[in-house]
Amino acid sequence: MKKVAILQSNYIPWKGYFDLIAAVDEFIIYDEMQYTRRDWRNRNQIKTPQGMQWLTIPVKVKGKYLQTIRDTEIEGSEWAVSHWRSLTTNYKKAPYFDEVAALLEPIYLRGNHNFLSPLNREFMEITCHYLGITTRITDSSNYHLVDGKTERLADLCMQAQATEYVSGPAARDYIDENVFRERSLKLTWFDYSGYPEYPQLWGPFTHYVSIVDLLFNRGSEAPQYMRHVRK
Repeated sequence: MKKVAILQSNYIPWKGYFDLIAAVDEFIIYDEMQYTRRDWRNRNQIKTPQGMQWLTIPVKVKGKYLQTIRDTEIEGSEWAVSHWRSLTTNYKKAPYFDEVAALLEPIYLRGNHNFLSPLNREFMEITCHYLGITTRITDSSNYHLVDGKTERLADLCMQAQATEYVSGPAARDYIDENVFRERSLKLTWFDYSGYPEYPQLWGPFTHYVSIVDLLFNRGSEAPQYMRHVRK
């Protein structure tokens, strides 16, 4: 039995993204897909005393967004210092700030990423390591990609020798379940509901923030506030 999930890379994604990674045996980064504007690929939210704040990585866009996520270049390097300043300003009072900052600060201040996808992957891998997530992470470019939205996902699962595909619930709008059924692949819809609240800075609690919020506030205790992470 082997479970696989397939998702585009996101910038410092929320805890549910990492919970999905932890729930499967292989996580395929689906960055051969078209880059989409005003999406999670290059931005996410944090909490501040003034409310929610977007952190957005500026990217170079060619034509009408015809480039893949993998081919999307980062515009300049000033954003990294600005993002780190925002994280420091808004989380320096969090109980685990120093511990988590030691992991994240070098990524921001090293400034050696030219493309979005490798940067997202570095944040993903260092977060997984901190949380104790040992799931194998691969790239869709390592596989042959066939035509058809659902057919491609199912074929990736077959190539990865999966028996079960675990999908985020938003994909219900376009996935044809029959394609998986015809290939004897089990299709499971991941459930993001039911996460417990945790002590959080700045006003009413919200789940819909970057994973860094949970890490700064709960540190090594973060897995207690997720369902599939066991450390």
